[in-house]
Amino acid sequence: MIRDLSAPAIYMGLLAAFVGYAASFAIVLAGLKAAGATDAQAATGLFFAAIGMGVCSIWLPLVTRIPAAVAWSTPGAAFLAAAAVLPGGFAEAVGAMIGCAVLIVVTGFVPALGRIVTAIPKPIANALLAGVLLKLCFAPAVALGSIPLLVMPVLAAWLLGLVWHRLAAMPLAVIAFVIVLLFTADTSSSGANVDLTAFPALEYVWPIFTLQSIISIALPLYLVTMAGQNIPGFAVLELNGYAVDRQPLLRRTGLVSCAIAPFGSIPVNMSAITAAMMAGEDAGPDPATRYWSAVVSGAAYIGLACAAGIVAAAASLAPIALITAVAGLALVPALVSSLSGAFSDPKQLESPALTFLIAASGMTLFGISGAFWSIVVGAVIWIAKSATQRA
Repeated sequence: MIRDLSAPAIYMGLLAAFVGYAASFAIVLAGLKAAGATDAQAATGLFFAAIGMGVCSIWLPLVTRIPAAVAWSTPGAAFLAAAAVLPGGFAEAVGAMIGCAVLIVVTGFVPALGRIVTAIPKPIANALLAGVLLKLCFAPAVALGSIPLLVMPVLAAWLLGLVWHRLAAMPLAVIAFVIVLLFTADTSSSGANVDLTAFPALEYVWPIFTLQSIISIALPLYLVTMAGQNIPGFAVLELNGYAVDRQPLLRRTGLVSCAIAPFGSIPVNMSAITAAMMAGEDAGPDPATRYWSAVVSGAAYIGLACAAGIVAAAASLAPIALITAVAGLALVPALVSSLSGAFSDPKQLESPALTFLIAASGMTLFGISGAFWSIVVGAVIWIAKSATQRA
């Protein structure tokens, strides 16, 4: 097995881990803080999310011998950033994250549940995802109006990376963000201090379980994780010629998500972007040995997890608008893709439109978030119009 390890696999694994972490850690922090987490709780959640990615990225490829790339639920974090704070605060949000993880495990044991998720029309699933992402994608424009001198360098670096290579856009934006932070952060007035040797102080959160949080947070979080991450992740592996047994992979990522959720971590799931990097020829000429790239990425994620305290402390020095602007930039490609998919069927435009608008509105009805109602309304319109067209 060690003989399968190659220089291309090591390089691509390290690159995938850096891209995956740098492109979305701001989204995770924004989502956790929006859900009511303190700085220490957000650092703990970030730490365990990276640990969960690392464990799964080592475990799954070694068991399956395929480059089964794992990531944290970026659309799930974006959903938390856009959702209303629950009455029970972060503890109730943690209960919902545990509920989402349990649903993923159950899907791994009950294939029919996975078929129900895949039976949701793709335009509706894409419209839900676009509605969830929209609010955070407004953040760069809002920040540009309020703190232009801080945001402009980040936008310029992002654009430079986009012109050079789309995978370089967010790493360059993060580097620009760090440079802006170094020149503008006022640690003396805030009292903040970034200790480069500090290990994150880990905090357990006693969860609160309510029916409202399960319907408003856990169920939409499960749907965007499955539709926005797991299903595309499986598809990328299959398109690259790998045989994928989905149920065991869902069980394992779900079990790890259950283990890390009590510490405020979002779920982990299959990844599409990093899977595309590690399943291609750049990870090695022999497809049978490319699984090592995923293993290397897992080891890198565990190393990056130890920097969660530093990342969270450094982020606390930046204006909230700047953090959310970086997070919003990371989500622009996902927003474009989901909007394109939502309105791909000219015969069914009203259903995804209403799904998108309700999910993006931030409304609540009977204490249940708009993300849930958007699926209900979208499905009703889709079924009604389909029946009319058949008639």
